[in-house]
Amino acid sequence: MTFHALVPAAGFGARMGQELPKQYLPLAGQPMIFHALSTLCACPQIETVFVVLSPEDTQFKSYDLSRYGDKLQPLYCGGATRAESVTNGLVAAELESDDWVLVHDAARPCLTQAHLFKLIEELRNDDIGGLLAVPLADTLKRADGEGRVLRTESREQLWQAQTPQMFRAGLLVRALQQCKDVTDDASAIEALGLHPKLVACDTTNFKVTYPQDLLLAELLLNQAGK
Repeated sequence: MTFHALVPAAGFGARMGQELPKQYLPLAGQPMIFHALSTLCACPQIETVFVVLSPEDTQFKSYDLSRYGDKLQPLYCGGATRAESVTNGLVAAELESDDWVLVHDAARPCLTQAHLFKLIEELRNDDIGGLLAVPLADTLKRADGEGRVLRTESREQLWQAQTPQMFRAGLLVRALQQCKDVTDDASAIEALGLHPKLVACDTTNFKVTYPQDLLLAELLLNQAGK
């Protein structure tokens, strides 16, 4: 049973309000993307870590990547959307159809070995695959067109999706080729009529989206000794 990781990193992250692409913003002494790559490369069960970059990316190779050896493989085939980048990366990686692929966001730097271990162990014998996720804890409000509360939504059985999301390479390529407008891989699998498994995680595996998120990420990484 072979496991690979794939990190789409061809985007810019406009909500951060920075000129530098979000994945390269400094975080705890390293470009943000390197925290996720380091964790994935350190996982003994993962054979290869593919990072999908824009064909115009000149930043990535300017860093010293020798610490990762041949386990880290950059692919300069990123597309206009996340789904396109993942699809292009899977095709370029030339994986076996039954290989497991863990697709992870470059902007989730606080991923841990414990998160990876739990995901892999819970899904390795699953027929479909699944994703890390957290049950919603906050009260949900739906807004009207004027920024006022229209109604309160029930949060019962609602989960917040995270990454990695782990599926067989062949199934994921087929799903993404048929459903190209999704914002995560599980949505493409769902569009095939399948039901990915939710693997409970925690809120430390959050996505850096806004500038204030960088401070929280740095605190967590420093606490973890990174």
